[in-house]
Amino acid sequence: MRSRLLPPDAELESVRVAPRLVRYEAPGWGIGELWLDGERVMCHEAPRSRPGSGLDDAHPLTRRLRAFFEGATDDFADVEIDLESLTPYGRALARELRGVPRGAVVTYAELAALAGRPGAARAAGSFCARNELALFVPCHRVVSSGGIGGYGSTGVEYKRRLLQLERAHL
Repeated sequence: MRSRLLPPDAELESVRVAPRLVRYEAPGWGIGELWLDGERVMCHEAPRSRPGSGLDDAHPLTRRLRAFFEGATDDFADVEIDLESLTPYGRALARELRGVPRGAVVTYAELAALAGRPGAARAAGSFCARNELALFVPCHRVVSSGGIGGYGSTGVEYKRRLLQLERAHL
């Protein structure tokens, strides 16, 4: 809707604010990082060992994340995330993954089928490997048909630890 304060022929320009970095500590896990555009999560890096200055443990979302790493059952379904850069299939994968409940796992093939592309397990795996929204799009809940599968740069042991935290059975 156009503002009544602007002339009808005025050109409107879209302004995007630079994302804000919010860092938090999850005891026993490390330092996590969130990039926020307002309150929308643009990117999340799970806690790991890294230098710990500039922490913002007062942000409501960092309190929820810290509680998650202490065992709280938050599914973060109400958190707005940025999916604009994803393909339609990527958005479908993200939607389906957000619906996988805590403690449950799906295989890459099952995830692909849920997202409407049975037989595209490799594409689902590639999506998970590039996921920049850890926990909000919980790729740690996706396993291979023959075992736990990978977990990007944080590694399989980190994935195993997340699944143990959620009491998932493999």
